[in-house]
Amino acid sequence: MNTGTPTDVDLDASGLRLAIVAARWNEKVDEQLIAGAQSALQQRSAGNVRLYRCSGAFELAPMVARLMRKGEVDGIIALACLIKGGTDHFRLLSDDVTRTLGNLALEGAVNPQPLAISFGVLTCDTLAQAHERADPRGADKGGEAALACIEQVRALAAVE
Repeated sequence: MNTGTPTDVDLDASGLRLAIVAARWNEKVDEQLIAGAQSALQQRSAGNVRLYRCSGAFELAPMVARLMRKGEVDGIIALACLIKGGTDHFRLLSDDVTRTLGNLALEGAVNPQPLAISFGVLTCDTLAQAHERADPRGADKGGEAALACIEQVRALAAVE
């Protein structure tokens, strides 16, 4: 039985068709997430990566769904940042974005041509926390989401 240690995971992205779908709402944080994802993909030899932008986190799922239906990518990295405020808006958006992207990930996994979707949506208490988590020289959550996408594309392809 394989336990899936990090040393035996195929993170080579060469030959993969990947897309990054990123929100604009918290633009500076979103730009950090994108930079981290792009750097991680470049380091893993990804040569076919397209970037798509949408207005906010809520709009990620419709863009991801549209890309899924086109069938032109093997994996999608969804990136955005939600920062907690003083109302229920944060919770409502966080719950909905997580649920809809999760549903799309399940749908993508069972398609005749499997498609991986990775979740790179930050849910932070403060803007400072968001920058810390998004910074490619720090926690690099954009890079982590990119690596998760590569790994999931390879894992789905291995299931015959």
